[in-house]
Amino acid sequence: MPNASLMDRILIATNRRLSILRPLSKVPEGSDLEPVPGDEGLPWLGHTLAMVFLGDPMPFLRYRYDEFGPVSWGIMLGHRWVFPLGPKASEVVLQNRDKAFANGPGWGYWIGPFFHRGIMLLDFEEHLHHRRILQHAFTNERLTGYLEAMGPVIARGIAGWRTGGRFPFHASLKQLTLDVATEVFMGAKLGRESNSINRAFIDTVRAGLSVLRFRVPGGRWSRGLHGRRVLERFFRERLPAKRGSEGSDLFAVLCRATSEDGHRFSDDDVINHMIFLLMAAHDTTTITMTTMAYYLAKYPEWQERLRDESFALGKDDLDFDDLEKLSGLDQVMKEAMRLVAPVPYLARKTVKDTSICGYFVPKDTFVAVLPQFSHHMPEYWSDSERFDPERFAPHRREDKVHPYAWQPFGGGVHKCIGLHFAGIQVKAVFHRIVRRYRWSVAPGYEPTFDFTTLPVPKDGLPVHLEKVVDT
Repeated sequence: MPNASLMDRILIATNRRLSILRPLSKVPEGSDLEPVPGDEGLPWLGHTLAMVFLGDPMPFLRYRYDEFGPVSWGIMLGHRWVFPLGPKASEVVLQNRDKAFANGPGWGYWIGPFFHRGIMLLDFEEHLHHRRILQHAFTNERLTGYLEAMGPVIARGIAGWRTGGRFPFHASLKQLTLDVATEVFMGAKLGRESNSINRAFIDTVRAGLSVLRFRVPGGRWSRGLHGRRVLERFFRERLPAKRGSEGSDLFAVLCRATSEDGHRFSDDDVINHMIFLLMAAHDTTTITMTTMAYYLAKYPEWQERLRDESFALGKDDLDFDDLEKLSGLDQVMKEAMRLVAPVPYLARKTVKDTSICGYFVPKDTFVAVLPQFSHHMPEYWSDSERFDPERFAPHRREDKVHPYAWQPFGGGVHKCIGLHFAGIQVKAVFHRIVRRYRWSVAPGYEPTFDFTTLPVPKDGLPVHLEKVVDT
């Protein structure tokens, strides 16, 4: 674990001084389960400052793990949350064998109004029904087509990157992934609408952690609701043309996709899934690539290794069979997702009494699985804070020490449906970038990540960019 900052030490000391330790709830009579230990933290805010608003939550989570063990409870934004920490506790929730942990009411509290009925917010039989139809959009045949469609978009997107000092890597990657997602998912360029759609996605994602969770003019919540309306209108206007299209883009595929019993998505279903999938393909992939860009700048020997690997293929556009040849790029991608989990929190809510690792968790309890914590546990990862992509190499495979030691895509039936698309996109983008550019950061530079919603560098990751060759 990284050394705790002064603010971390103040928060931990304040928590110890002000919090009253008490169990989450009484254990049913005759049960051999233990009550979940924990504390309330600050009035109403609870542990929200330490967990969300004041930087890296890892030192505070490590303190709670050492103080209470792998399962504890605390307050966030006025609600009691149980925190299963580490791979073993995470596995219980994500595998969800007794169907006690529901995504919809868990994620719904944070992002329900903005990503209404996206696949991540559905549960049980309804979720399975929708997922079976969605799988038609992520077959190997479809993924091969998406990869082919990405090439020209990526080439056009990075061709105009300006070389020199303080190139804004994060913003540039964000625009690129939006262009890729819209052209591959929708079969069309955004053009002048690009900025408004990008803004709508930013506002909907950030709205979930609003302190004031009601309409306040200019507030996060209101901006998020406005962003949702922008996205709904954008997709609804284009849906009739897609209904009659034979296109290979995701939008057209979802309009045609049917289940084994002949069911198709309604118009609202298609719109809800498109909004959610476009956000996921846009935001989480940007986070992974931004993290990769930083570590490849900090460790230029790895950047050169990937460059040699890509030049050895002898071509700009990747074929589907080329993906497995980029083993170094695959390892860097996985290590980046370990060090900065694109989605650091996975929300659930219990729909019945259940247990986690011997602790009793009552019905109607919010639960937050924390991949970011599992990814940094020295109990599972050697020198856990060090950038070391070879920990994913075949001769080491540290991620195999436990099935949930590495969980950037979640797990169980809710494991990210777009995980293979994400890997293809990341590899297609970086294969072209390393063949065209070399980049570096100032000596001693380390980005400060904003964990208010999804983790992004506060300064946009400025780098010095230079061309490798003219292509």
